[in-house]
Amino acid sequence: MEAGAGLVAGSHNRNELVLIRGHEDHKPARALSGQVCEICGDEVGRTVAGDLFVACNECGFPVCRPCYEYERREGTQNCPQCKTRYKRLKGSPRVEGDEDEEDIDDLEHEFNIDDDKQLQQHGALQNSHITEAMLHGRMSYGRASEDGGEGNTTPMVGIPPIITGNRSMPVSGEFPMSAGHGHGDFSSSLHKRIHPYPISEPGSAKWGDEKKEVSWKERMDDWKSKQGVYGAADPDDMDADVPLNDEARQPLSRKVSIASSKVNPYRMVIILRLFVLCVFLRYRILNPVPEAIPLWLTSIVCEIWFAVSWILDQFPKWYPIDRETYLDRLSLRYEREGEPSMLSPVDLFVSTVDPLKEPPLVTANTVLSILAVDYPVDKVSCYVSDDGASMLSFESLSETAEFARKWVPFCKKFSIEPRAPEFYFSRKVDYLKDKVQPTFVQERRAMKREYEEFKVRINALVSKAQKVPDEGWIMKDGTPWPGNNTRDHPGMIQVFLGHSGGLDTEGNELPRLVYVSREKRPGFQHHKKAGAMNALIRVSAVLTNAPFMLNLDCDHYINNSKAIRESMCFLMDPQVGRKVCYVQFPQRFDGIDAHDRYANRNTVFFDINMKGLDGIQGPVYVGTGCVFRRQALYGYNPPSGPKRPKMVTCDCCPCFGRKKRKGGKDGLPEGVADGGMDGDKEQMMSQMNFEKRFGQSAAFVTSTFMEEGGVPPSSSPAALLKEAIHVISCGYEDKTDWGLELGWIYGSITEDILTGFKMHCRGWRSIYCMPKLAAFKGSAPINLSDRLNQVLRWALGSVEIFFSRHSPLLYGYKGGNLKWLERFAYINTTIYPFTSLPLLAYCTLPAVCLLTGKFIMPPVSAEQLATFPHSSSFPPKSTGSNV
Repeated sequence: MEAGAGLVAGSHNRNELVLIRGHEDHKPARALSGQVCEICGDEVGRTVAGDLFVACNECGFPVCRPCYEYERREGTQNCPQCKTRYKRLKGSPRVEGDEDEEDIDDLEHEFNIDDDKQLQQHGALQNSHITEAMLHGRMSYGRASEDGGEGNTTPMVGIPPIITGNRSMPVSGEFPMSAGHGHGDFSSSLHKRIHPYPISEPGSAKWGDEKKEVSWKERMDDWKSKQGVYGAADPDDMDADVPLNDEARQPLSRKVSIASSKVNPYRMVIILRLFVLCVFLRYRILNPVPEAIPLWLTSIVCEIWFAVSWILDQFPKWYPIDRETYLDRLSLRYEREGEPSMLSPVDLFVSTVDPLKEPPLVTANTVLSILAVDYPVDKVSCYVSDDGASMLSFESLSETAEFARKWVPFCKKFSIEPRAPEFYFSRKVDYLKDKVQPTFVQERRAMKREYEEFKVRINALVSKAQKVPDEGWIMKDGTPWPGNNTRDHPGMIQVFLGHSGGLDTEGNELPRLVYVSREKRPGFQHHKKAGAMNALIRVSAVLTNAPFMLNLDCDHYINNSKAIRESMCFLMDPQVGRKVCYVQFPQRFDGIDAHDRYANRNTVFFDINMKGLDGIQGPVYVGTGCVFRRQALYGYNPPSGPKRPKMVTCDCCPCFGRKKRKGGKDGLPEGVADGGMDGDKEQMMSQMNFEKRFGQSAAFVTSTFMEEGGVPPSSSPAALLKEAIHVISCGYEDKTDWGLELGWIYGSITEDILTGFKMHCRGWRSIYCMPKLAAFKGSAPINLSDRLNQVLRWALGSVEIFFSRHSPLLYGYKGGNLKWLERFAYINTTIYPFTSLPLLAYCTLPAVCLLTGKFIMPPVSAEQLATFPHSSSFPPKSTGSNV
């Protein structure tokens, strides 16, 4: 797809696709041949003989073959209308209860005899084409011909292709660029369907048949030999014949322990306070107040709660650490002079919902800072999720893409920081410092004028959007905006910038910029931000499939242009990188008053607590400013280390008890038993239904096997676009593991805590990176009501997690991958809202004691008061005044 094709909107379930151009009027094309299935809404289709497929011969109720197969296999096996048991049709596998009917036996199709013959004729697949073979093979259920070659792609029987325009678009291997006025056409067919099981047409191979396991095993052997048992090759091994200097062979990062003179006094204070706390609670429990039992019991419960809460908060800070990164070593290792950059590609996600609450100018600054980041252009792709399907967001992004052609070369030419124009031009610093180019002042003034004009255009769009027309928004070509109904609209994708077009003013390429708005229909759960992020994971996997992903809120811009390189020092480190699921950066904010009256900085949390967690198993995920490993979000376990009898610390208690570490499996999904990918484990792997786990998209399932990222070179742009629309459809996640084991986890409005918790339970570790120049900066709440709403949302999310099945009190004990101090931190994160109840009760007790004349402490004498530490052994006196 080349940048210029326009906005692509479509609905996979409704089998429609439309290309909206700047000045052309294209209407949706539909496949209307045949009857429509009453279960899934797709066409019923036809048999091999060309007749209309009939599932029930009694009433003729229209049901497509996939629904018929699924109902026989997993359902009631009865017709939904007349309740008659479905009979086995020719080409369908047997299920329990089928009668022996020799006239419809089709052993060749049932046992895939034809497939075995084809495998013998064509031989084993070549290692270099294994992923492409999986993309175009049996798993595509209608993407490729079952009896053709690898490149033979024919539409599914009974569903004609949908063609928009008058000619097919040439395959270029790139994505269309657009400002909304392109002239290239493309052809596409939305013939695949969303079903719990793959489509089984007569004569097609079935994913789970026993005869298929042999061929699958051969494919897995070839794939293992190419991928190295799901492990990234060590760069030193790959380039062993190329001499590297000593500096390039050094680690890319270093862990720096906090000085003992600072940490040990703090630990001693913790132990001392814990001892005093135990003595105090012992005295309080052993000395009740008979005449005020309710008050005494209330105070005891509150004090115990405060003690437990204090312990959960203090001990995760027991072993804080700092980290250092070496950007020069990263460049020496992966960016050698005269050779293409070997740095890993990164997909960057920006999410927005309502442009009236999240100003488009703020979002535009975030996008501009991403496009100007200090990273190879061909390795950066920016995806903007518009979950409100707003035409204002779409047009603002179009204006941002045009301004980026001027802004990006200016940033890179003069190495300015930060690279968000609003914040760069508003800085009260000497902007001439370290700038030696004589043209800098002149070009800076010109760029500032350009930015002021850009702001005027954005503000004009915002003013225009204040009043919505009665007939809804209309695009430039007269086509109604597909997202006029924010709760019922098709999925939309537009590529504004790309590598095949859209050069900047200096003639250089720009990073890819993609607009995405997932499909929404009534009756489907959308899961708010978590659902939008999962849609971005899938659409990015289909289009670019970078092995790492950075997510940012729309109001968090990149303040340090080398932030991605900082994270790569951990993620691409051959020694420790493969077990790192994400690198979390601290949150920093602009516009905070000198006294920080609303505590937006969260200094204790970001500068103390997170460092302490980094010394255990890693910091928690805080929702933004985090670089993820894509494989970790796919639910895979971390790779297992070399087998050796070395004892490592478990960090489960202050004394650092010793135990053997149980490593995860390299590249195996959660739930697969420990061990390598051979023998019984490989057989289990071959029996897993990847489509039921990841969803029924062949292109996306194939991308999950590519740990180093990238898309198959033979993939056509039209096919990628069709798959991209498919994976953001509203029903794609039905009966899959999305939101349960994959991607951002559903079940709480604070999905970030759940997502990080699931990864740590699988055995991954995370890294806390605090560069000297803050990596990202955001906009903090500037009034009390916004701050209170934010705190309330965090508290409600913590309560939801506490009462969910993912509660840290109960979840994740199997396997022992989550360290105890890390669990303490997660428990404290979920129970802190409940502290308000005992705190309220404890603050009320003095007033109740004054009103009732009773007290929560027993009467004590002067002698007992003087010997308080031992007073718990003295019986309380019956007389005396309360102290």
